[in-house]
Amino acid sequence: MKLTYFFLLILTAHLGFSQKSIPLPVSPTEGVTWQGPEKSYFSEIWQTEVITNVSVPSLEAFLAPDSLNTGASVIIAPGGGLYAHSIESEGNMVARWLNKKGINAFVLKYRLVPSGEDGVAEISSAEVRGKADFWPRIHQVIKLSVADGLNAITYLKRHAQDLNINPANIGFMGFSAGGAVTMGVAYAATEATQPNFLVAVYPWANAMPVQIPKDTAPPLLVVCAADDPLDLAPPAIDLYNAWYQKKRPVGLHMYSQGGHGFGMRKQGLPSDQWIQRFYEWSIAEGFVKDYN
Repeated sequence: MKLTYFFLLILTAHLGFSQKSIPLPVSPTEGVTWQGPEKSYFSEIWQTEVITNVSVPSLEAFLAPDSLNTGASVIIAPGGGLYAHSIESEGNMVARWLNKKGINAFVLKYRLVPSGEDGVAEISSAEVRGKADFWPRIHQVIKLSVADGLNAITYLKRHAQDLNINPANIGFMGFSAGGAVTMGVAYAATEATQPNFLVAVYPWANAMPVQIPKDTAPPLLVVCAADDPLDLAPPAIDLYNAWYQKKRPVGLHMYSQGGHGFGMRKQGLPSDQWIQRFYEWSIAEGFVKDYN
């Protein structure tokens, strides 16, 4: 038994899936109250693992093995309509892929709208989305989610030496609602909390409308599908144009097909390769050295 455990440890270290849960500070939550703990389960509706009812933010650290470590890091904000985290296809699977390229990854569990037994069922319900308080709740909670993102950057910068990462090379990547959090971080960041690059994957513009970026806004890569059923392609193009018109470094991958929420799911479409395109972009922009 001990020998088996030893080999499991060696295998985990070799694959670079070294994980560590890091609690983040909880900023004031006036007007928002959660009942009970967060919930982790397989959603039959979304056909993937999810986490809901998050009231205490945290980072799950996926550290690249020393033999591959480039020093670069990416904070990953999964999507889920601010009612859930699609924790596998838009979180853990992304982190493991990045680890294989020598990129350290930190999956952010930002605070979510308080929910009951099944947050996915709630956000999927037309009745819930039609309530008068739906959008006020979204806009209230996303402020907390953005604060969690800023606190995540602060933590990584302060503990960069312990984590063996480069404090001047921390990116922020988000999907859908996590993309809204990503852009909220970009708009709210100070010089001390600004990420070094941004990746917005089908960002939810209804939750975080496109704004004029700062003169010092970090490079941005936007990824989306033209057939996104939430009609997120037009604001994704607006986001690209906002960076372009400000003469900030920006890239765009708009796939003709892919739908919404593709994350790391394989659909047999060119959008399956979006993360490889991100990796190429990160090398071209100088954030990652290609050691592979």
